[in-house]
Amino acid sequence: MGALGLWLLLACAARGPVQSGKASWYGKELAGNPTASGEPFRPSRRTAAHRTLPFGTVVRVTRPDTGATVRVVINDRGPFVAGRIIDLSRRAARRIDMLEAGVVAVDVQVVGCKARYGRCGD
Repeated sequence: MGALGLWLLLACAARGPVQSGKASWYGKELAGNPTASGEPFRPSRRTAAHRTLPFGTVVRVTRPDTGATVRVVINDRGPFVAGRIIDLSRRAARRIDMLEAGVVAVDVQVVGCKARYGRCGD
C-alpha cells in the first residue's frame, strides 16, 4: 500500500495521526459558493477545507496555545497558501477564538467520518 493509501486508511480510522501547522478561516464572502464536495459553503456550519483528507472526514482541531478545540467536517479543498494545513469556516474559527488573529497554530486529528458523505475515501 502506498503512502496515499495509508493516509486514506488512517483518515477513516477511529483516531488518526496528529498533523500540526497553521489554520486560517474563510467566511461570508464565499457563502453559497460551491465547495469542492459540491455542497454550498455555509460559514455558519462547522466545516473545513483540507488538501488531502476525504470529504466527510471529521477532524478535531486544537489550538495548542489555549487548548480550545472544535470538530469539523472536511467538505472543501485548500488551503493553498504555503504553511497552512486547514481552512476553517467562520463558525469553527469562532469556536477556537481565532477570528481576530486570522491565522493560528493548530493540531488536526482525524476522529471519524460523516455518514451523509458515504464512506470516507470514496
